[in-house]
Amino acid sequence: MNDVKDRATALAGERAQTMASNIRKVGVVGAGQMGSGIAHVCALAGLNVAINDLSGDRIKAGIATINGNMARQVSRKRITEDERQAALKRIAAAESFDALGDCDLVIEAATEKEDVKRGIFTNLCPSLKPDAIVASNTSSISITRLASSTDRPERFIGIHFMNPVPLMELVEVIRGIATDDRTFETTKQFISKLGKTIAVAEDFPAFIVNRVLMPMINEAIYTLYEGVGNVEAIDTAMRLGAHHPMGPLELADFIGLDTCLSVMQVLHDGLADSKYRPCPLLVKYVEAGWLGRKTQRGFYDYRGEKPVPTR
Repeated sequence: MNDVKDRATALAGERAQTMASNIRKVGVVGAGQMGSGIAHVCALAGLNVAINDLSGDRIKAGIATINGNMARQVSRKRITEDERQAALKRIAAAESFDALGDCDLVIEAATEKEDVKRGIFTNLCPSLKPDAIVASNTSSISITRLASSTDRPERFIGIHFMNPVPLMELVEVIRGIATDDRTFETTKQFISKLGKTIAVAEDFPAFIVNRVLMPMINEAIYTLYEGVGNVEAIDTAMRLGAHHPMGPLELADFIGLDTCLSVMQVLHDGLADSKYRPCPLLVKYVEAGWLGRKTQRGFYDYRGEKPVPTR
């Protein structure tokens, strides 16, 4: 009996490797920080990449970001100039979903709002070939729910890259209730090809990393809100007292305060526990449009030569 199971497992693994080797072109929907990072690592791994966004200007900006980030990798001797040039040639603009029609895998990396993501999948799927895998880079939203907005829930999966994608080693993989074994195994092989480490998470709000990280950031904001310490004191305490490479408020600015708020709202709504209630100060900053580094103001003001705490 065990021999039969072992042979079946080996056969499934061989099929997945074959499917993974058939992933030659990856589509990325969203040319922002996460989407450009995903395209970056896919192109360096030898895969052809098509990037889509709402406008040609956004796509051009995303490709320019990739070019700059790869140039930094060359200067730090992490890749060669020849590797950079070859990878850039593998990246192309896709100004419509129809231009993603020959992709073997399409990864959505849009803003962390469920209605936006569902709209993308509804409009995207009719343009794709029937056997294409569709994935979301969501950091918190139910994969099962997102899959229900597609025509292929069995070929839908969560592939959550960490930010910044070229530097971070981990990728969370999340199966929806309908995700089939071949999609799961193929996804794992694809991520291994990128040189990343996989953590398999169950389809619960915020998965693993953000289930632990975001409440810590939210608590740091409560600590600021309640006057226990100022921005500088809180970040210094966690950097030097807990050996975190970046203080939680600085990290929140890096992630984006709107993203932090979205994840906390998913946790609060999905788990109905008051410990996940977003801090009112976080809500206030987002309402003000102070979203962190991307808007030049958050818990720090980035408009000068060096960041200055705003509280």
